[in-house]
Amino acid sequence: MQFYATIKNMTKEELWQSVLAQLQFKVSPANFATWFKNTKIIEKTDQEVSISVPNNFSKEWLSKRYHSSILKILQELDSTIKKIHYTIVHLEEEEVEASLAPQITRNSQSSFEQLRTNQNTGLNPRYTFQQYVTAPFNELAHAAAWAVSEDPGHAYNPLFIYGGVGLGKTHLLQAIGNNIKEKNKSSKIEYTSTGKFVSRIVASIRGKSIEKLKSELQNLDVLIVDDVQFLSGKEKTQEEFFHLFNALYQKNKQIVLSSDRLPSAIPTLEKRLQSRFEGGMIADISRPEYESRLAVLESKIQESGVCPDQDVLEYIAFNVQNNVRELEGAVNRLCAFQKLYGELPDIKKIKILLRDLVQSPTKTTTVKKIIESVSRFYSLDIKQIFSSSRRRDIAQPRQVAMYLLREELRKSYPSIGETFGGRDHTTAMYACQKISSAIEQDQRIAEEIHLIRERIYSG
Repeated sequence: MQFYATIKNMTKEELWQSVLAQLQFKVSPANFATWFKNTKIIEKTDQEVSISVPNNFSKEWLSKRYHSSILKILQELDSTIKKIHYTIVHLEEEEVEASLAPQITRNSQSSFEQLRTNQNTGLNPRYTFQQYVTAPFNELAHAAAWAVSEDPGHAYNPLFIYGGVGLGKTHLLQAIGNNIKEKNKSSKIEYTSTGKFVSRIVASIRGKSIEKLKSELQNLDVLIVDDVQFLSGKEKTQEEFFHLFNALYQKNKQIVLSSDRLPSAIPTLEKRLQSRFEGGMIADISRPEYESRLAVLESKIQESGVCPDQDVLEYIAFNVQNNVRELEGAVNRLCAFQKLYGELPDIKKIKILLRDLVQSPTKTTTVKKIIESVSRFYSLDIKQIFSSSRRRDIAQPRQVAMYLLREELRKSYPSIGETFGGRDHTTAMYACQKISSAIEQDQRIAEEIHLIRERIYSG
């Protein structure tokens, strides 16, 4: 009861910081920084909360896009709150600066420190290789990124990193730029999101200054573009990007790209651009497995300065499974809890704090179970699955096993290759792509995969 009573007695500032702590992992870092900076609770009555916003645009965006999420979190903290009112308040410079670093999120990858970027490069100095936690799920991407930062334009060009939301792609891209800049202060580097890039192209076309923009971009030493999947459907931007890519590539200037999917899976991406994207190094970041999640948590906990019991960390690592951002959100909640209540939560309280992050119970399996199930289904000896034979009746089951390791256990390509006798990660990547395509085109393969999955999870 004391836990809930303390929540009811929160100040306006503490209440809003608690809301932000929960919102930060539900909203992308860019959107969080854009729409929630310079906001706070300015008034709270028995049933209504007034939230200040810096301008009418922010007011409209919050009320239309995030109102239900904000209200839900507020009501979880204080059930008497029924309404939210948004009020435009123009902040003084001192207030703006003070709002950039809420205490409970200062150690988070999604904190307002992301706003402290270099206006010339778009780089945030906070993102470094030293701060990046390396584990099997991201080791290939990390190694490639480090190699590029040490020898830009020559190691891997372009470098294309792909993976799901919240897995650390942006951190790696920024770390590349920061490391290159640290080694060579005169390097001309630009980090940009695809959204901003598209906006610049559109604005320059309207202002009849496209040639000036192209000239500026072609003088770069390093171009880093995040989320290139958003080039989909933008024909004019793709055309300009193609020419920019060629101009930089021909001068051995480094190009780094990220996406949430492979180039071949980006809808309406021109074939010539797809070919350019695939012409260098492609590295994936998969979902972290349990051991990696625990390693990430322990690293973030060391940064935060809190010291929860090991069973609390293990509970979080086992139950918060989607991505690194959610793990950081869990650490933020630990920090917020300690700040507000002067103690760290035990298992019972951490379950309450993380109830919306915890995965529903799902069926689990192992590498051994998958390989055994595939071998039995195709009437093969396990030794044959691991052999180097290229006979189709052996090679295809081997590819199916690699595909299921990727899909069911979220294993990284290097990890899959290592499982099958130290094969190269590109072999695993090719196998997964081939089976994925076969499932869409061949009903027989799709049915076989379905039956194997039933065997994997039976008993």
